[in-house]
Amino acid sequence: MLPCNYACRSTDHTVSRRGFLGSALGATAALGLHGFANPASAAELNKSQKRVLVIFLAGGVSQLETWDPKPNTDTGGPFKAIQTSVTGTRISELLPHTAKHAHRLALVRSLNSISDDHGIGESIMLTGRRPEAGISYPHIGAVSAKMLASRESSLPGHIQILPKGGSGFNGGDATFLGPKFASVSLGDGKPPADLFRPANLPAGTDEEREAFRRKLNDRFAKSRKSAATEAYTESYTQAERVVKQAEVFDVEKENPKLTDRYGRHDFGRHLLLARRLLEAGVTYVKVSHSNYDTHHENFDFHIEQLGEFDRPFAALLDDLADRGMLESTLVVVMSEMGRTPRINAQYGRDHWSKAWSVALAGAGIKGGVVVGKTNANGTAVADREVYSGHLFHTYLRAVGLDSTKNFYPNERPVPVADPKASAIEEVLA
Repeated sequence: MLPCNYACRSTDHTVSRRGFLGSALGATAALGLHGFANPASAAELNKSQKRVLVIFLAGGVSQLETWDPKPNTDTGGPFKAIQTSVTGTRISELLPHTAKHAHRLALVRSLNSISDDHGIGESIMLTGRRPEAGISYPHIGAVSAKMLASRESSLPGHIQILPKGGSGFNGGDATFLGPKFASVSLGDGKPPADLFRPANLPAGTDEEREAFRRKLNDRFAKSRKSAATEAYTESYTQAERVVKQAEVFDVEKENPKLTDRYGRHDFGRHLLLARRLLEAGVTYVKVSHSNYDTHHENFDFHIEQLGEFDRPFAALLDDLADRGMLESTLVVVMSEMGRTPRINAQYGRDHWSKAWSVALAGAGIKGGVVVGKTNANGTAVADREVYSGHLFHTYLRAVGLDSTKNFYPNERPVPVADPKASAIEEVLA
């Protein structure tokens, strides 16, 4: 991947490159909050357990080079629009493999996400809300983990796979839902540090250590038991289950032919890991692909970035379908914003939230659908303008949830999704 010297270098934007800095112990404990189901339940999970996969094209992918091309216009750039598997629907020629799966996709081409700021834009897209004073809303990953997690499968509910950076625990994205539903991030797709037993530590010795720890915990609990100590003890107990299922993080266990289809680069490996986690029972996985902040040389960088995205994404859709998982897994391709129709003096596109696109597939989604449109050169929404709140309702409805329900932090009702918005009915099956 080319160096990302074209990005705007804003403080918020650096989040996608640095990862989260939580401790290894915190990451392992956070994974352990839920535990792992036994492998025998995987087939049943595939049939019944709804899951969500968000593919986040960090930095702001260009809608004109992806889902809403405008060839032969003053804003269109050099690329052609190609026919897809859906008659009359065209997308950018940079996505030839994805084009063959358009019958599985619903494209929303009329999104106005309000903010051109990286950090605010990402928050808006992941919470379905504009920022409000006095309250922070949980991300869709935390909401999914809270509302979709199966009692039979107490797997970690909310995992992020980042391009680079350390593994860690990000309590902030669950807000009032609490740390049980916060995300655990896997830097470079690697499992949290200390997940695997050191090679020089015999299994018997490790079991003796754990037995001694449990004995001390039990003794401590008899005299000073509290909610905090119970949570701490539970996290370690459940982390033991994670260790026993650590092979789920090992993509090398996959068939080499399948690995080749995804691609033997970071993004392909991360998507394959996401499928493994979802298949094992994880409720929500977010995979970030960076960096689309193309203020300079937009076209060259989109050739590279989308060249890396296209084939693995098509392989993922095939793989989910082949395993019977696509009908129960909602797949969302989003960014924090789009790119300006106007091409700047550096042959780049700048930040643009007023009229751009997202793609949906899988659970509860009607494939082959295009909702909304922009005007001839993509500078404004011409029909069916929607906001992030509409998308948030749509995500929940697609996986069978009631998006009009309330959460009750401190016994105060807080709507799960923005009550001023509603689902995009045209994309729902």
